[in-house]
Amino acid sequence: MFVVIVRFDVWSHSVSKFSELVQQQAENSLRLEEACHQFDVVQDASDPTVFYLYEIYDDRAAFDTHLAAEHFKQFDREAMLMVARKEVWLGSKL
Repeated sequence: MFVVIVRFDVWSHSVSKFSELVQQQAENSLRLEEACHQFDVVQDASDPTVFYLYEIYDDRAAFDTHLAAEHFKQFDREAMLMVARKEVWLGSKL
């Protein structure tokens, strides 16, 4: 299994809108992508401007398919205006 962990630092004035947008992205990914098995959204308890995603896919190819999906491209376009910083970690589930 291929694991993706993403950290978003969101502008404070965009927290509510980003929260709605990223939750919809999680729902879309799980519903529309057969190879997406998990897509958790976590908001940091000590800093509400920080969000983490934990995603599990069949393999790297399935994640690449996710990145090419129209729902992801739309999310990415909308979210980029709300995000101050983004970090991505890729790995394999043991």
